[in-house]
Amino acid sequence: MGRNFEVPSEMVEPSLAAAGAVLTIDLGAIRENYRRLQARFGSARVAGVVKADGYGLGAARVAQALMAEGCDTFFVAHVCEGVSLRAALGKSPAIYILNGLPPGAEPEAAAAELTPVLNSIGQLAAWRSMARNLAMKLPAAVQVDSGMSRLGMAPSEVEAVAADPQAFDGIDLRLVMSHLACADEPGHQANEAQRLAFEALRASLPAVPAALDNSSGIFLGEPYRYDLARPGAALYGINPTPGLENPMLPVVRLEAKVIQTRTLEEGASVGYGHTFRVAGRLRAATISLGYADGWHRRGAAAAFLDGVRLPFIGRVSMDSIIIDVSALPESRLKEGDLVEVIGPSQTVDDVAMLTGTIGYEVLTSLGCRFHRRYLG
Repeated sequence: MGRNFEVPSEMVEPSLAAAGAVLTIDLGAIRENYRRLQARFGSARVAGVVKADGYGLGAARVAQALMAEGCDTFFVAHVCEGVSLRAALGKSPAIYILNGLPPGAEPEAAAAELTPVLNSIGQLAAWRSMARNLAMKLPAAVQVDSGMSRLGMAPSEVEAVAADPQAFDGIDLRLVMSHLACADEPGHQANEAQRLAFEALRASLPAVPAALDNSSGIFLGEPYRYDLARPGAALYGINPTPGLENPMLPVVRLEAKVIQTRTLEEGASVGYGHTFRVAGRLRAATISLGYADGWHRRGAAAAFLDGVRLPFIGRVSMDSIIIDVSALPESRLKEGDLVEVIGPSQTVDDVAMLTGTIGYEVLTSLGCRFHRRYLG
């Protein structure tokens, strides 16, 4: 008879010895980035967007660090994220659900004291019904679609809500918000068009605090500053001002372990599809990182050690990448050593550019097989 093994419902974070790579997250840098954004935004409040598990870095740990800086308002995407965050943070902060409430999720949201961002008349009606059933007022935000065509009440819905004197019965409306589509392009005409549309739409709704700015929106200037900003990417070190020097501190460092080293002779083929052929004698190392860890298969990139660039050769595999280490002294690298793939030599934004994506996708793709170290 074989033994029965219980499979855990969630993967336990691996130890430093057992993991193939190490992800270091600087909570002190996140706190400093929050301070910089708050200083830029002025006296109005700055919230923290911690959806997608804090952009892959751990929502609870990030939010706790932000609370230490005075942040009392957080945004997530889904009810399940909000429930988990409430359990980690306790009752004090406000937790908004950006995607609103799927049908049937109202009781769970109310029990966790979450604040849904209501994106439609249907969501508003369901939340109003929940308030009536509980015989209590329930908090909410309303999102209006100012021109992104993604989420929020269309102008016709806003008009219908404004004409209904019972629309907000049982609702403690705390925020009216919208979202900028092109804030990372300061000269884009859509920014001003959305601001004007937002002004017109919110004028039809109850006079409550307003929010329009995301990370890049904070840098658009005074006309875009309302009562609350909700940065996400900038907190995590992604540049909110593309094309200009990054005003944020870097937050993450990702280092992969060397699994094996070898010398390759001229003519040797490397990796799946033999897409790389050695032109001369070359020393190579295989590192423990791949697309199963969220490292994108497409595009060029490199690892670094002692500031020396070690280019990837061949295709990225599921669990490994082969790098050219010929530029290092022969005795410098051995099994178990760490090489940097995100850090001072190659930022998140650098990786995004090299792999044809954006920093958001790089961070939120990072997997669960890393050993995680939190600083600060």
